Amino acid sequence: MAYPIERKLVVGIASSALFDLSESHKIYETEGINDYRIHQEKNIDNPFPKGVAFPFIRRFLSINKAFPKQSPVEVVLLSRNSPETGLRVFRSIKHYGLDVTRAAFMTGRSPHEYLPAFNASLFLSANEDDVREAIDTNYPAGVVLPSKVYDDELDTELRVAFDFDGVIADDEAESVYKKNNDLIEFQAHESKRQSIPHQPGPLADLFKKLSFMQKLEEKQLGEDPSYKKIVRIAIVTARNAPSHERVVTTLKTWGVSADESFFLGGMEKSRILTILKPHMFFDDQRSHLQSPAGDIPMVHIPFGIANNKLTSHSTASE
Repeated sequence: MAYPIERKLVVGIASSALFDLSESHKIYETEGINDYRIHQEKNIDNPFPKGVAFPFIRRFLSINKAFPKQSPVEVVLLSRNSPETGLRVFRSIKHYGLDVTRAAFMTGRSPHEYLPAFNASLFLSANEDDVREAIDTNYPAGVVLPSKVYDDELDTELRVAFDFDGVIADDEAESVYKKNNDLIEFQAHESKRQSIPHQPGPLADLFKKLSFMQKLEEKQLGEDPSYKKIVRIAIVTARNAPSHERVVTTLKTWGVSADESFFLGGMEKSRILTILKPHMFFDDQRSHLQSPAGDIPMVHIPFGIANNKLTSHSTASE
């Protein structure tokens, strides 16, 4: 029997993150909703190009193929489109063979308020306003930033990388550092509390459930040595020793772990990411979401003190 949705790892995704909607968005912005609707109807059987989050979603759904009895993950389409203009999105989903069957079409409204109904541990969208509304309501969400799209179908591994503070954990430590930009004060604060776990951040539930997927895979590998693991989790943080100890304490308390952890001490994260090549990297600071070649899928989590003074900008239709 498949897992009920309450026990699944669910990712909600906007069509603006799953597909490249740049052509449609330009028509929406310059010619209006009626021409946008006509454009979608005329091109209903012309699939959208793959978007930034497509390689992540395709591999994420492959977990169900490895565990067909449980089907432990699910992707739900959460769209600002109407059902009529959203038909092309579902035709595109079918074209690419993605197992996505549940959807919410909001006809211009933000879909973020329905995240709890679908038990979503993540909402991905290119619309900053929708993501900020979700984060402000304490729902897990991230803005998918523009980047080149590479989807090597021979590469079956799903690599997911996380910053720690303000993403997996809360922004307590970041608040200490931001107060005076004092690294010594930050290190002293974390060393003093090295045995006290952090409170969960916006993507803690996602991290924990991905870790559970790893445990399913480890069990499968024990039963079948030829099994090839799918999920690979990494933490890439600006922390270094001795503040790394509280990261270890937090994960141990939660009963989870990462395959790889990088404590960079302020070194540019792109130096690691260009080698790791994650299919998604989550960070709460825009300054960390850059790569020289622009080919790493980056997601901004607009949470906590690092984002208190930022203003939002929407990307219109989805």
